[in-house]
Amino acid sequence: MHREIQKMREVALVYLDRSGGLQKFMQDCKKYSDSKQSYAVYRFIISINPSDIAELDATLGNYILHNPIQAAQIFQSVCFIAIKTLSIIEQLQTEAQISILLKPTHLPPLPSYVLNLAAFPFNYTSQRFYMSEGIAIAMGIVTKYTQGARFLCTEETCQFSKGFRYIRVHLPGATESATVRNDFVCGLCSSPLQEDMKFRVLGDELANKMKIGNHYKIIGIPACVQNGLQATACIEINSIQLCKPSGPSFVSDNFKYLLSLTASSCWRFTAILANIFASEVVPPGTYNTLKLAILLSLVQTCEKENADYLDLLTVATDTLVIDRLLNYSLCLLPRGIRHPPYSDIFPSVSKDKHGTGSASIQACSAVLAKGGICYIGDLASYKKDKLELLQSVLESRTTTVFIPGKKYGEEVDQQVTISLQTNFWSYVDSSSKKHIQKDNFLIGQMDMSLIPPNLVDGFGLLIHNEFPSGQQSSPLVHHTLKKAIHPEAMLYKVSQQFRMQDYEEFILFAKNLHVELSPEAESLIQGYYLASRRVRRDSTHGSTLSASALKILISLSKAHAKLSLRKKVLEEDALIAILFLESSLTLKHGKSALCIAPNPLFPFDLNDENSLQQRDSYLIQCHHQLLKFIGAYGPGIHVNTNEE
Repeated sequence: MHREIQKMREVALVYLDRSGGLQKFMQDCKKYSDSKQSYAVYRFIISINPSDIAELDATLGNYILHNPIQAAQIFQSVCFIAIKTLSIIEQLQTEAQISILLKPTHLPPLPSYVLNLAAFPFNYTSQRFYMSEGIAIAMGIVTKYTQGARFLCTEETCQFSKGFRYIRVHLPGATESATVRNDFVCGLCSSPLQEDMKFRVLGDELANKMKIGNHYKIIGIPACVQNGLQATACIEINSIQLCKPSGPSFVSDNFKYLLSLTASSCWRFTAILANIFASEVVPPGTYNTLKLAILLSLVQTCEKENADYLDLLTVATDTLVIDRLLNYSLCLLPRGIRHPPYSDIFPSVSKDKHGTGSASIQACSAVLAKGGICYIGDLASYKKDKLELLQSVLESRTTTVFIPGKKYGEEVDQQVTISLQTNFWSYVDSSSKKHIQKDNFLIGQMDMSLIPPNLVDGFGLLIHNEFPSGQQSSPLVHHTLKKAIHPEAMLYKVSQQFRMQDYEEFILFAKNLHVELSPEAESLIQGYYLASRRVRRDSTHGSTLSASALKILISLSKAHAKLSLRKKVLEEDALIAILFLESSLTLKHGKSALCIAPNPLFPFDLNDENSLQQRDSYLIQCHHQLLKFIGAYGPGIHVNTNEE
């Protein structure tokens, strides 16, 4: 056995030399040597590739994977001999003072290395590496643990009352009491041991590398932690890897073909996308404005702070259909979360039942929807305090969690600020009896008295789904009846040509496109924004255009460019954004001098090539009308016209 261990030590040294680990080890030693501080424990982190080590020596490779604590002792011996031979750290006395943490880069992609908490029996006593993957759904208060400590014999005449004979280091799965406590005794004279507090080493290097709501791959060693009468199976993480979402590098051939057919117009491709979208839920050609808004919001999702968010608030009487449509659309993203009623939307604090009993911050829906959509359902079902919190989040994209110290055994109160990278969807039932009817509405304005005005402004888009009597009811009724009789049937040919999976891949591809504003689009957006601020103004409150309107316009323009699979935002994209926002402002505040149609994006049905051409002509007229509006109410703004 000794000969085998000696061979593994030699292989470990060869591996460190070949992998660059020896050079890093020498640099770490130099830091210790140059430091004026005295240490009881010298801690070294060694990154290892199990595959490379297994090629050098199968025995050592197997040791690292299945006996990592014993494998660390082999590297400990190698490091101690190296330090002593080269006289790198003069103050080092014993091998026990060296603490080695082996960090595997990966584990073999085999089922036996995947942590399965559902498997029975769960072998938490194996003390070997497992890997797992998932989303961090809760976080506790970060507390430091003891990495290493020095103990001395209390009997002054004992030779172990000095020096570094008794060194305690943290082992995977060990609790704090296993590393430091007051009942250790001297092995030589049986006198009590006492910790030399000057040499205690604390650490929490991994805790701050994880953020609530992120997706991680982890490698660690299982353990069983006793907490009173309960035993909790857990895993002590050894290495963490952040999983970043990556969309497909392609779109389906049917989408490519459709894009080529509509290349003559900047508006047709997205119009057809909206027209045929969600044909499993609603008939093609219905709810086109809402469906286009949904698609724009879907491609404007990402996991970056200060991103171009696009939130939707829908007002309708047919809320059952709207709910189905929004639920269907959520499934097109990996992080589409439908918020369950009667639970918290935003992070909350509770007692950590599985750990130390201290505070635990629960992620809740908004954090779990990171990089995706948080659909919160009927806005009218929430109480005033929840709506106020939602308004604050929409404005700042952050929320603060307060942790009272006394309640959770801490000395001081704490505040934790959590950023929220998600788009919010919601709807309001316009037929609700809670609405207070008023007589002094402006032309085009809706009664939104049920929802605070600032909250309505917090949503990027307000969509109204009301149609002329009988226009949409007949196809929707036929669709609903057919679906009730044949739930799995494909009612429309387009559902077979553009499947849900195709839309899923398309959105993941489009959302990862990096787009930039063209000077022409930027000029059009700026001109409309300044002109609208002058037009939409009253003597009491000043401009009724919210400060976030410019951000919304830019977000909408970028979204339409992405949905069109373009990397440059054109004037045509900006026009769609302006029509969307102007329609939303009309619902909130009434018509302005721009005076757009009630359904400005889809004023008539799209049935064939002629109707698409008719829509293009209509949008060109809208563009001319917009330029006149900017020229009249936005003096000093230069916008290109066709005459120029």
